[in-house]
Amino acid sequence: MDFDKIKHRTWLSWAAVGLLVALCAVLAGLQYRWIREVADAESYRLREDLQYRLNLLRRDLNDEVFAACYRYIPANWEIQKLGRDLAYLSQYRNRKESGDHVVRRMAVAVPDKLDLILLFPDASGTHLVPGNWPPEWAAMRKSLIVRLRGGPAPLNQSSTLVEFPRFGTDSRSGPRSVEQEWLLLDLDADHIGRTLLSEMLNRYLGQNGKLEYDAEVVARANPAITIYRSPRDASRQTTWIPDASVDLLEIARPPSAVPGPADADASRSAGRLVPPSNTAPEPGPNRALWILRVHHHEGSLETIVAKGRRTNDLLAAGLLLLIFATTYALVRFSRRSQDLAELQMNFVAGVSHELRTPLTVIRTAAYNLRGDLAAQPGQVARYGALIREQAEKLSALVEQVLRYGNARAGRVLQKREPLAVQQLIEAGLLAARNAAPIKNVVIEKRIEPDLPLILADRESMQHALQNLFENAMKYGAPGGDWIGISATSSKNGGPTAVEIRVVDRGPGIPAEEREYIFDPFFRGQRPLKDQIHGTGLGLNLVKRIIEAHGGTVAVRDKSGPGAEFIVLLPVAPQSAVSAGAPLQKAEQKPEQKPEQENEQKNESPQ
Repeated sequence: MDFDKIKHRTWLSWAAVGLLVALCAVLAGLQYRWIREVADAESYRLREDLQYRLNLLRRDLNDEVFAACYRYIPANWEIQKLGRDLAYLSQYRNRKESGDHVVRRMAVAVPDKLDLILLFPDASGTHLVPGNWPPEWAAMRKSLIVRLRGGPAPLNQSSTLVEFPRFGTDSRSGPRSVEQEWLLLDLDADHIGRTLLSEMLNRYLGQNGKLEYDAEVVARANPAITIYRSPRDASRQTTWIPDASVDLLEIARPPSAVPGPADADASRSAGRLVPPSNTAPEPGPNRALWILRVHHHEGSLETIVAKGRRTNDLLAAGLLLLIFATTYALVRFSRRSQDLAELQMNFVAGVSHELRTPLTVIRTAAYNLRGDLAAQPGQVARYGALIREQAEKLSALVEQVLRYGNARAGRVLQKREPLAVQQLIEAGLLAARNAAPIKNVVIEKRIEPDLPLILADRESMQHALQNLFENAMKYGAPGGDWIGISATSSKNGGPTAVEIRVVDRGPGIPAEEREYIFDPFFRGQRPLKDQIHGTGLGLNLVKRIIEAHGGTVAVRDKSGPGAEFIVLLPVAPQSAVSAGAPLQKAEQKPEQKPEQENEQKNESPQ
């Protein structure tokens, strides 16, 4: 693998990722500004919509209340026909008989020189009788006296009392209209709040039958006086800043003269406070009695908009992070795929070379055996041994590739049984000596006596250990003069395990290659430079086999030359040891002898 090329591709990949991060940062800034502008527009829209609905509520409530109040006002022709008292009493009885609850009390204030006399309907509703001014009507009395004496009309300081004057001409003042008397109506605030206002609040500010806002009505003249609070907010008695407010019960003066009964009946039956075209509400300062203030359940409108804005910010940030993470993953996976493709190409080239060499030797030996050499027994035996040796190399190569394919398919292990670690080491070492091209190897073994058995697949574990021993022989010091093998029991703060170490005195593994050595098809720079044969599958198979047995394999970072591989294997459970002991004992005898013979045979030429 060309590490310079990898570093160059890595630099380009991270440069692309950095550019993407910069673009995402710019996009995040623009999106943040857009979300803020959208939030401001949404806040303005919500406030305007709320104010519009409150204006509709004010219109309907004013029309409903003052339509009921206007029905207490007699027409001029009724006063001329019945007299003042009977005309007022007639309207009063009609309203009571119809079950009107908007007005709680009615009275007529009549001028008496520079003072006022207050007349109330008696219990039977047939006479107007004088009465004392209620204390809560004192502000109204003072206002009417000022107007009676020709002064400017002050604002109404009452929260429930409204007055409707009757105009007429005074012979002493000429044709100018003057106020003859005043109809005083005391509104039933409880009924208006519980019935009319509650229904209209749900109509205009509710959704799915549920009120979205807390509402309170206070007196305009004295906001400390609470007229109404919505049921949800009434129990808490909290103080809050309203999201919007609107005036209620704005007093519009009735017509100064009603021409006839037909027009009066039409005005009363309309159900809305619409004065005739020849009249208009009296101009002047605001004459509203109440102020309606509303506040959203979730907080102020700014709070709701800010919450939605935070949600949008989080969603936008999440999408940007997702884009960045996806791009990062694509760059990383693409780079890994390129590296894997390069490794696979190297593997194909390496396997082709590994296959070509023994096949060439076999073809050459077979060609030579066709001629005169067939009559020479010594040459035939030598060529036969050569053909056998090369065929075994081919078989080992094919077996390595097949094992890798089985490992990728999840078929790493076959039958597992309790096995002695020393027996596995000896078998793997014998196979490595037969396969490795270097024969003059000094092997230093330190195996702890009475090591616990491990539960392993004999063939797979021998193959894994063989790969470790063979690598130590091939990639060790020039000439492969020495390798060390040790096996001890280890706990390391956990359950008992068997630790196997394989050490060589070679140049070691470069730091930049250590994280790749267990990857499939990987081969370092030195084996490629020194043309050491291999497929790049050995250590990957070692890792797969060891981990399939529940163990671990790692390479130790040594300060000096050489490489050290450490294998940890869990010991076999006692139940498995007891069940497999007879089989293990029987199998050890026939295998020990061939291993010793092969070892002697390989060591004899040395």
